[in-house]
Amino acid sequence: MSKSVLLIIGGGIAAYKSLELIRLLKGRGIGVRAIMTKAAEEFVTPLSVASLSGEKVHSALFNLTDEVEMGHIELSRSADLVVVVPATADLMAKMAQGLASDLASTTLLATDKPVLIAPAMNVRMWLHAATRRNLATLKSDGIQVVGPNEGDMACGEFGPGRMAEPVEILNAIENLLSAAVKPLAGRKILITAGPTREPIDPVRYISNHSSGKQGYAIAEAAARMGADVTLVSGPVSLPKPFGVKVLDVQTADDMLAACEKALPVDVAIFAAAVADWKMAKPAAEKIKKSKPGETPSLSFVENPDILKTIATGNMRPQMVVGFAAETENVIDYAKIKLGKKSCDLIIANDVSEGVFGTNRNAVHLVSKSGVESWPEMSKAEVASRLLAHIAGLLK
Repeated sequence: MSKSVLLIIGGGIAAYKSLELIRLLKGRGIGVRAIMTKAAEEFVTPLSVASLSGEKVHSALFNLTDEVEMGHIELSRSADLVVVVPATADLMAKMAQGLASDLASTTLLATDKPVLIAPAMNVRMWLHAATRRNLATLKSDGIQVVGPNEGDMACGEFGPGRMAEPVEILNAIENLLSAAVKPLAGRKILITAGPTREPIDPVRYISNHSSGKQGYAIAEAAARMGADVTLVSGPVSLPKPFGVKVLDVQTADDMLAACEKALPVDVAIFAAAVADWKMAKPAAEKIKKSKPGETPSLSFVENPDILKTIATGNMRPQMVVGFAAETENVIDYAKIKLGKKSCDLIIANDVSEGVFGTNRNAVHLVSKSGVESWPEMSKAEVASRLLAHIAGLLK
């Protein structure tokens, strides 16, 4: 059965992001009904919301036609989840105090479904003592919160209060909608993602093209399935997954230290593209050009083997999964890596076809029992199937 969301759009400049959120939700097969506050209509039009959602937009509490067709009580309980985007300081205050002065606040008071809010406001409003009290009250009432992020404001200020991006809110919504299916509940999972950066000098580094998308998708899927997830991430340009503890690192040494600190865990999945080498001694100052045609001589040493270190350590997880990004002989090299690294499963893929940075992947699951090849699919689908496979093995 398909899931549905009741989207309450508040009156703030971030209201325009609600249109992208509706598009993303519909793309995932999630139904959307919308309520708009009067202030929200100053930023986006009901026609735009209705066109994207395919549903009538509700706004007036005392509308005879709306009450006959679908009263606000039924509207508040007809969806699987109520989402407030953006949750303005005014809406948060009304929710915290239990006020019911318009359709949005009345619906929020009448609902018996889970509620997720995405706050958005000026940094000073967000940090005000009244907003902090209201936020604490809402959290104690069981309201789920995504964001806000730190960044530039429409008012020209910088700081916390910028609304989470639509894809972040989508991740939070999917996490809450899948709350009933938790095959990894009670499991602790460590995941690595993205590239590492090994400094040459203060302004240059060695790295690779890894976007981190596959690792982040795995972290999101694991959280949705109920796992306690720690994501050790190299430098990427991706929103932090909802419900996941993220440890940001730069170098392979940093990543190994963060992984060891996260132990013990039940499962470790090493999706990061770790640089094989680092400078023996990074230059303390920027390396300058000398004579025309002359190039500097760089001396490298091997980086720590994070996968093998964890797989052969005293605190080895029950299951260790590695990734093999190859450009030739993909399965053969994956089989060799499986034995050399002492892991349980290798996820192999061919990166010669431009996989880095894209949203799709085709992988081979290589284990001692054989090879299972999956057709090309989205990285989100790969993540969900992989975690379901792991959950089955853990049983």
